[in-house]
Amino acid sequence: MTAKQAIQLIIQNQETPALNYAVNYAKAAMLMDENSNEFEVQCIYIVNNIAGWRAKKGDYVMKNQIKEARMAIKKAGKMK
Repeated sequence: MTAKQAIQLIIQNQETPALNYAVNYAKAAMLMDENSNEFEVQCIYIVNNIAGWRAKKGDYVMKNQIKEARMAIKKAGKMK
């Protein structure tokens, strides 16, 4: 999953209460160039605001997607 795909997943799940602030950061990131410093910083904001994002109990597909999305966005934000 690319960072843009992960960000799109956040936007698709914007009704989830744990994504409140991350949704606006994600929408802004979709308009940015993936190779820019601004995008990198935006990914850091997004990662910090999806810490409480969890899948519904028993939804293993979504659980894996969330994990993969976090990793992709962290990588794009160059967070170690």
